[in-house]
Amino acid sequence: MTVRSIPSAFGSRHEQVVFCHDEATGLKAIIAIYSTALGPALGGTRFYPYASEQDALTDVLNLSQGMAYKNALAGLDLGGGKAVIIGDPKTLKTEALLRAYGRFVQTLGGRYFTACDVGTFSADMDLIARECEFVTGRTVEHGGAGDSSVLTAFGVYQGMRASAQHLWGDTSLAGRRIGVAGVGKVGRHLVGHLVAEGAEVVVTDPYEPAVTALRETHPSITSVVDTDALIREPLDIYAPCALGGALDDDTVEVLTATVVCGAANNQLDHEGIEKRLEERGITYAPDYCVNAGGVMQVADELEGFDFDRAKMRAARIFDTTLGVLERAKAEGISPSIAADRMAEQRMREIGRIRQVYVPR
Repeated sequence: MTVRSIPSAFGSRHEQVVFCHDEATGLKAIIAIYSTALGPALGGTRFYPYASEQDALTDVLNLSQGMAYKNALAGLDLGGGKAVIIGDPKTLKTEALLRAYGRFVQTLGGRYFTACDVGTFSADMDLIARECEFVTGRTVEHGGAGDSSVLTAFGVYQGMRASAQHLWGDTSLAGRRIGVAGVGKVGRHLVGHLVAEGAEVVVTDPYEPAVTALRETHPSITSVVDTDALIREPLDIYAPCALGGALDDDTVEVLTATVVCGAANNQLDHEGIEKRLEERGITYAPDYCVNAGGVMQVADELEGFDFDRAKMRAARIFDTTLGVLERAKAEGISPSIAADRMAEQRMREIGRIRQVYVPR
């Protein structure tokens, strides 16, 4: 691989960054472990055709840090990590490549547990698990939790209810106009929750068949041509459910919604954008707070998966989101800073306890 350097903004804070290359299968992957203060690092493997290996590195460093904060805020005894496989999964993904990748994960000896992410699925985890014991998010047939997007969407829905309670004094989303950008694995499940509650739902997705299929299932929803059109629609809540960077300067300036609550990771395009959201009177429910249902689901698999137990844990995202928003208001800070402080506090306090030697 030809990555020249780890950006200085990241390198000093990550515990470990591993570059993986298997020429025969075409595997080029990067595994980043941000923190193991709370336990082994857990985070999915993203399979994506990055424009450059440097872009892949920047993404995996961002995502692994986000996982550490997400797992901490979710109350899990797990650290944060992430992996990316560079390439188009439609053309590059093979059994041999996934099994080669599994061998690399195995070499970390349990410091990192992998799971599904963009471009990877439970069936892929089954293949990886043939070479590695540190895999979760497996198929139901292999004792796993299956599709983690189910509880990811449920958690975002709980985050929306908490945001509504905080802002409007009522958890109900009935009659609220909600825009969902991206109706893939998570977005389509989220739409189901919203329609069931009586919300007015507007969607967009660059993959038109996904929109068509969703409208066949839920005839009451409407669609617009792209995200730029969606954010200009009169909305109560905007839910970014695709890739990161959804909240950039241009978007925030024209966004009509008074709440942003979606499943996408790393929604804030750059530091400081949260201040502009505040200035425009837009309440931001931090992404890693509300989208933690999926990681709760795959983490539960490590105990022997029980869907009802995992769903009960995901339901607590309501309380966590409300706590973040209330702390932000009380301390006069943005919700993203409030969430960071809560996650950092838990990593610091529990991490300190785990430094005490316990003989085995």
